[in-house]
Amino acid sequence: MNALLILPGLLLLVAAVGLIVDAVQLIITWHSLRSRPVSGPNRIGISILKPLCGNDDDLAENLRQFATLPYPNYELILGVKDASDAAYPVARDAEKRWPGKVKLVLQRGEPGLNPKVNQLCTMVQYATRPIVLVSDSNCRVPDGYLEEIGAIFETDPDVACTSNPIVGVGEEKLGSALDNFYLASVIATGVVTAKVFGRDIVVGKSMALRRTDLEKMGGFYAARNHLAEDYVLGKKVAELNKRVRICQLPVYQVSQKKSWTDFLARHRRWAIIHRTAIAPITYVGQCVMNPLPLAALALLAYPRRATLLAFAATWALKTLIDWAAIRIHRPAFGLMTPFYVLLKDTGIFMAWCNGVLRRTVNWRGTRLRVEHGSLLRPPEPEEAEELPEPALASAWGTTTGRHERENDRAA
Repeated sequence: MNALLILPGLLLLVAAVGLIVDAVQLIITWHSLRSRPVSGPNRIGISILKPLCGNDDDLAENLRQFATLPYPNYELILGVKDASDAAYPVARDAEKRWPGKVKLVLQRGEPGLNPKVNQLCTMVQYATRPIVLVSDSNCRVPDGYLEEIGAIFETDPDVACTSNPIVGVGEEKLGSALDNFYLASVIATGVVTAKVFGRDIVVGKSMALRRTDLEKMGGFYAARNHLAEDYVLGKKVAELNKRVRICQLPVYQVSQKKSWTDFLARHRRWAIIHRTAIAPITYVGQCVMNPLPLAALALLAYPRRATLLAFAATWALKTLIDWAAIRIHRPAFGLMTPFYVLLKDTGIFMAWCNGVLRRTVNWRGTRLRVEHGSLLRPPEPEEAEELPEPALASAWGTTTGRHERENDRAA
């Protein structure tokens, strides 16, 4: 009998440790985000680079918000791979509605295997401001977003990069609800807590860099063959002996109509990124910080009243922690919260296991193998039937200077 209790007992002990860590992260995040955002004269210019791929949920409204921000000195550069992309007509309409503020750029060449970075390598050549801000297409921002970023760069010359906590909004279907729940309860708290303990986590959904520092890093070109370009650029900031600053204000990812399958697919890809970019012990730590599946495994291993009560207590405490984390940035999910916690944590655990076993991702229609440091390689022949050969990168430099050349795009 005692032997039968060893595994469930160990699982419940690890789950208890995970609950404590999650609670500590919540307290740190709440305390860290109580202060007001930095303010300044808001004179520094910002070029927002927004690479597009497909017609995201409510894309037109996302672009409208960025095109009408009240910050006095910025430009919005929209990028698509080619005019056949579903995002192209939406971006073209934005360019027509806000001439002089919005530019539409078509990708030139394929310097690497990361599709997003391929676009950034072109887009940055049309940027004219000293701060380059990468913003994903499915994002919206709160009042004061650019003002805080601009003030940080104006007041602290040691900062080379800023990033923001990410919160999901807009859910209409299950997958979007779980994704948005995860961003607010796990990613936002993790980024803030890591910074408090001296580790910089740069989130590419909102990543601003000084142009001069970006050039010293080798430009976006330096990350062309890495799936986690934000991870690579964050490391290069440390090599410059400069700092990453986590902003007080969050960025809102708009996800409305994603399914359960979409949720799993996205987080399987994220798990592979994490597994290849961080140390194995840190990856194990991510499992520890997801205690609900561990308590469920204990219940399956020893289905008795005691383990059932332990599972129920873990579920209740994890629900309370996640609810409180979400309330820092947005309204909670109401009566569905406990069920979302259970489904979210189960899906994340499944994705975590996938990260242990697999190294191949399907991203934007291309299958790629991810190696140490999130380095991308074409998959083995048996893993992909038709993988296009990467284009030569010889035409790509690292400069981010202004180029006065005509943009090739469809009429």
